[in-house]
Amino acid sequence: MSNTYKSAGVDKEEGYKTVDRIKKAVGETHNSNVLNHLGSFGAFYEIGGYKNPVLVSGTDGVGTKLKVALDTKKYDSIGVDCFAMCANDILCHGAKPLFFLDYLACGKLDSEIAAEIVLGMVEACKDNNCALIGGETAEMPGMYQPGDYDVAGFCVGIVEKDQIIDGSNIKAGNKVIALPSSGFHSNGFSLVRKVFPNFEEEFEGKPLYETLLVPTRLYYKDIHKVLEEIKVCGIAHITGGGLYENVPRVIPEGLCASINASKIKIPSIMLELEKRGGVAREEMFGTFNMGVGMILVVDKEHAEKVLHLLDDAYEIGEITEGNEKINLSI
Repeated sequence: MSNTYKSAGVDKEEGYKTVDRIKKAVGETHNSNVLNHLGSFGAFYEIGGYKNPVLVSGTDGVGTKLKVALDTKKYDSIGVDCFAMCANDILCHGAKPLFFLDYLACGKLDSEIAAEIVLGMVEACKDNNCALIGGETAEMPGMYQPGDYDVAGFCVGIVEKDQIIDGSNIKAGNKVIALPSSGFHSNGFSLVRKVFPNFEEEFEGKPLYETLLVPTRLYYKDIHKVLEEIKVCGIAHITGGGLYENVPRVIPEGLCASINASKIKIPSIMLELEKRGGVAREEMFGTFNMGVGMILVVDKEHAEKVLHLLDDAYEIGEITEGNEKINLSI
């Protein structure tokens, strides 16, 4: 019997089935700027209507949150997570997402699982007026075990050069506004899985995995609603490393974000993890978003406007003079 690609562990037909399952839905994310369709070697996206456009790009994955999805066979939210982790990053600079590409790797491809993951990306792209214009599915036996998947993405957005938000306009007296997260988002799951090894246990009247798999919140509509009304001085996406690592990324030298942690509305699942795992509060804030998915830094006179525009936003601190960049009073 002669060797074939299939006998080596790669089933091309399953790949074709994946494309068939997603092709129509992916096409629904395209607009007039997309000049070709799935199947080309590269994706074409035409840019128009900008005076001095700057492209802003971001790439990310889902991390070990994937393990929760794979173990519980719940794949629909993972694609949303992948898109959100990329798109939320470029939003920090005021960019509007234009297009997204995905990368899906596995040990043995199952077209139904792959399609379910990608269709989550499709829904997220639609919600953000973003085109899913390409991707790669890699079946790699020997590198991954059957049933294992890894997911990553790449998002490109656009912003006028004179409207780039980079934190350089932040000054003492500015207010720090929190936008709530939807949960753990896609960070810290190595610790989450260590403290909660049984994803099927009950938490607040439902299986724990339902809480753990709530997808990362998409902030595009909220952020751009604010940007249409006021000038924002700085935006930070609170991902791995929590407030401690992400807030300083937008704070200029000589200034400090003084944040009162007692004002932060910490989700009950995070309080349960802290209690059950015996995790110190400082470690919690240095690992998880603790209920804050994004922070906006705005002029004092604009703070009330932001709170009016975004029903669930709330003030957690202000910018002061100092060299620490963040002072989180826990």
